[in-house]
Amino acid sequence: MYSSDNLDFLRRTIARIDRKYAAPRTLAPAAHPVEKILPGTIVTTEHGAHFETGRLWESARRHGSVYMSDIGDLPADFLNSLSGGEIAGCPPSRWVFLDTETTGLAGGAGTYAFLIGVGHIAPEGFRLRQFFLRDFSDEASVLHALTDYLSAFDVLITYNGKSYDQPLLETRFCMSRRRHPFDRMLHLDLLHGARRLWKLRLESCRLIELENQILGVERDGDLPGELIPYYYFDYLRTREALKLVPIFHHNAIDILSLACLTAIVPQAFRAPEEMAFRHGADLIGLARWLLREGRHDEAVRLFRKAVDLGLPDELLFRTLWEAAVMEKRMGRMPAALAAFTDLAASRNPYRVRALEEVAKFYEHHERNYMMALEVTRGALAIEDTPALRQRECRLGKRVTVANRRLPGLL
Repeated sequence: MYSSDNLDFLRRTIARIDRKYAAPRTLAPAAHPVEKILPGTIVTTEHGAHFETGRLWESARRHGSVYMSDIGDLPADFLNSLSGGEIAGCPPSRWVFLDTETTGLAGGAGTYAFLIGVGHIAPEGFRLRQFFLRDFSDEASVLHALTDYLSAFDVLITYNGKSYDQPLLETRFCMSRRRHPFDRMLHLDLLHGARRLWKLRLESCRLIELENQILGVERDGDLPGELIPYYYFDYLRTREALKLVPIFHHNAIDILSLACLTAIVPQAFRAPEEMAFRHGADLIGLARWLLREGRHDEAVRLFRKAVDLGLPDELLFRTLWEAAVMEKRMGRMPAALAAFTDLAASRNPYRVRALEEVAKFYEHHERNYMMALEVTRGALAIEDTPALRQRECRLGKRVTVANRRLPGLL
């Protein structure tokens, strides 16, 4: 129970807070407003106003190893293989690339996308548009303008966007009581294809890492992503837009790199043998994906190329094993036997299993029970298992029976 003195104190405190915030919040004029710092304009919509800026990379321009014209010249069925057949017959002019900068990395209802960057392929090159919240009250206007912009496109391309960017934007549309535009769009998240290709070689498949290792782009003075929310909150406090310049640049390069990687990753899945891979590990990642898609012949050929390019021992032995297993499944027993024999000849994690496979070959295909028994005993000398003991026992009986029928066999 509160005493009367305590209640009076609470009433006075609440009244003081009410007086403090009764007047509408007024912002001090910015010394350098965003529209004076960046080329762009204040856009007014029926839901308020916001800032937009744009940029063009002409067709003859290059970002690392990819020209802007390379993206525009891609065929309409280019995304078909990577998307599992979901995106077929959609020309590059109907693709849009999206990335957001947000007030928090964890997401959630309290996280705002204060900068939304979108890029598309145009006849003159690659065009970027960025929608910016000068304050949180600009959000309704930005979402309205973004919906209008996306209406011209059918395919949304992101990097980790299925897990982060799209759900975040859907939440912001919901909080603004607006219908989001993503239901009608097909979505390709390039992160999944990139991981299949490069996770065996690269320590990280972050976009900035692929930008450097695959495209050959080195960013100068880039702002780390984890600092971006702090820079934006500092802008809200000071209204000093000079602090925003590295954020807009970071977002622009992310989208440009995303578009350029889109010219590389799908091509690897669409026509893998046309790609000039320099690292065997990249071929292994692609081959394993092809296996899951039922493209067995292509996968085995890539395994062989990867071995020829050179692999670290751990990956080499696993690759030889996977290739041998696939050769066996496809009925190519001589090729399978050669691969299993190679594995059986040196110390490696697959040696015992390879010896067992060689023993199976001699037992079931050659009917050479003596050779199968010798190989099985070789495996037992390395690792004693019940399965190998059972095989040794069975083969021993078969050799005995064969010797009785054909004296002098042993």
